[in-house]
This record gives sequence, C-alpha cells and structure tokens, in this order.
Amino acid sequence: MDLGLNGRTALVCAASKGLGRGCAMALAAEGVHVVILARGRPALEATAAEIAAQGGKVSLVVADIVTPEGRAAALAACPEPDILVNNAGGPPPGDFRAFSRDDWIKALDANMLTPIELIKATVDGMIGRGFGRIVNITSSSVKAPIEVLGLSNGARSGLTGFIAGLARRTVRQGVTINNLLPGTFDTDRLHVTLAARARAAGRDVEAEVAATAAQNPAGRFGTPAEFGAACAFLCSRQAGYITGQNLLLDGGAYPGTY
Repeated sequence: MDLGLNGRTALVCAASKGLGRGCAMALAAEGVHVVILARGRPALEATAAEIAAQGGKVSLVVADIVTPEGRAAALAACPEPDILVNNAGGPPPGDFRAFSRDDWIKALDANMLTPIELIKATVDGMIGRGFGRIVNITSSSVKAPIEVLGLSNGARSGLTGFIAGLARRTVRQGVTINNLLPGTFDTDRLHVTLAARARAAGRDVEAEVAATAAQNPAGRFGTPAEFGAACAFLCSRQAGYITGQNLLLDGGAYPGTY
C-alpha cells in the first residue's frame, strides 16, 4: 500500500532507540524526510546512518526535547513538519507517597507539556498547508493504569485529555492527532526494567524476560518495527478520518471489551 507520504517531512522525537527509532525507520521507508532528535549522539548517528543506508532522507538534532533550548533546536532544524511524532522517556516508578512536587513537575514537563508545546508550535502551519499528522507515543497505562507508574499515569492521562478536545478542532483542516499506547515492546528500556526486577527478586534475568513474554496473550513482546508501521499508517493519506483516538498495541494484554 502506498501511504501517500513520499516527500513529506517529519520531526520524530527520542528517535535514536526503541519505539521512536521504529517510527523514524518506518516513515523514512515511505519516502518521508525524517528529522530525528535525541540526547545521545552516538546512538542517534547510528540510527541516521542506517536510515541513509536504506535510501532514506534523514537529518539529526542532538538535543533534549524536554528543555526550551532543545525544542528550539528541533524546530530550527524542522520548522514546518508535515508529521510530528511526540515521544519522551517515561518517569520513574515508585510509591506516590515518595513523589515530590519536583517529581510531578518533571513528569508533566516531559510527558504532557512538551508535546503540547510542540503541537502549539507546529499545528497552525499544518492547518495552513491543509495536511498534518501528529502522533503522541504515550503508554498502555493510559488505558489500564499501572499502580507503580503514578507519575506516568497522571502526566500521560493529562495529555490524552487535552488531545481529545484539540483533535476534533483540527481534523476539518486536514490535521489529525492520535495517540499510540504501547504495551511491552522489545526495547532496551524494557530489558533494563526486567533485569532490575529479576535482581531485586533474586531471579535469573533471562528467565524473567522469557516469563514476562509468555504472560502476554501473543506469547512475545512487540517489536519496534511493528510499532513504527502502526505510526506510519496513522500518518498516511488513508488515515485522514482517524483522529482523537488511542490505539493500544499490547498483544491483547488489556482484558477489557472497550
């Protein structure tokens, strides 16, 4: 299927690894010029080199998107994106009683306010050009809150509520805004989390990984490539009637009907 994206430009945040990288790779494969952003230069350069080696058009920005300076650098490199993929690392787990006000502000800055700032900076240009796709990478915890991820539950749910209203106001002008909610995906972050959990419980790390994958109805973790493909479709010409939605990618782990 031709997604109708050839020649478009995308700003993809936190794209050096994991799910952001999967989105950048999938969009580049569709002929999109991807401007990828992350804090770490070596991993970002490696991702850019792989995209270029596969014939993709790519630019990179080494910056922290959560800071005003990072956002300014990203927008200077890609001032008029047709596609914006919002992504940032999740806040740490813990008991809500231990979270300070500063912890909450950091979580809100990274997972709610930064995406809103980037949308504010780019959405009117998209409206003016008559085409835009905004995809926010959030979490399955928006659908089914995870007890130890209170900071993430709160901040990402705040973004979800904001998007629910805005997405209905922009679709008439050809701009859709949707959220992708990942469950367990085969990323470095997941393996670090499972290794820490195994060590704390005195269990073998490889056994912990295998057991966690087996618990999913699909019997495995998702792949960044699968996630990227879903992102690319939401950005496509064919997805112009999809807006304000929360697409859950979790292998069937969520047990509800709705």
